[in-house]
Amino acid sequence: MNKPIATALATIGLAQFLKIPYKKITDGNWDWGLFFETGGMPSSHSAGVSSLATYIALQRGVKTVDFALATVFGLLVMYDAQGIRRQSGELTIKVNQLEEQIERFRGEEDHHYHDKKTKRLREQLGHQPIEVVGGALLGMLSGYISYKLFEV
Repeated sequence: MNKPIATALATIGLAQFLKIPYKKITDGNWDWGLFFETGGMPSSHSAGVSSLATYIALQRGVKTVDFALATVFGLLVMYDAQGIRRQSGELTIKVNQLEEQIERFRGEEDHHYHDKKTKRLREQLGHQPIEVVGGALLGMLSGYISYKLFEV
C-alpha cells in the first residue's frame, strides 16, 4: 500500500468532513451535503496536497525530486483553488442573478420566479485564501501524524 497516497486521500476525506461542523459553528446549520461540495473551510485540495508533500519531506527529505514535484504540484493546486476556481464561483453568482436584473431593466415587476428556481448553477467552486491556508495547515498536521504512525 502506498502510504503517502493513502495519507493524502484520508486527509481529503477528513477536510471534507470538517466542513460540516465548521458550517454549523459559523452559520448554525448542519449541512451534510457539504461533504460532496467543493469550496469552503478547510480546502480539501490544499489539505490533500500538503499532507502528501509533508509525508514525502519527512520520508525522503526536502532535497529530493519527489518533494520538489509534490510541492510544485501542491502550490499550483492551491493557487488554482483560491484564484481561478474562486473567480469562476463569483462569475456564477452573477449569472444566477442575471434573470432578476433583466426583469428590472425591462421595468417589469419582480415575480420572484428566479427565487423559486430549483436548478441554479453551483456558486461555491473555489476558496478564500484563509480556507486554502486552513487546508494547508490541516494537511501538514495530517502528513506529520501519518508519517509518525506509519514509519516509526
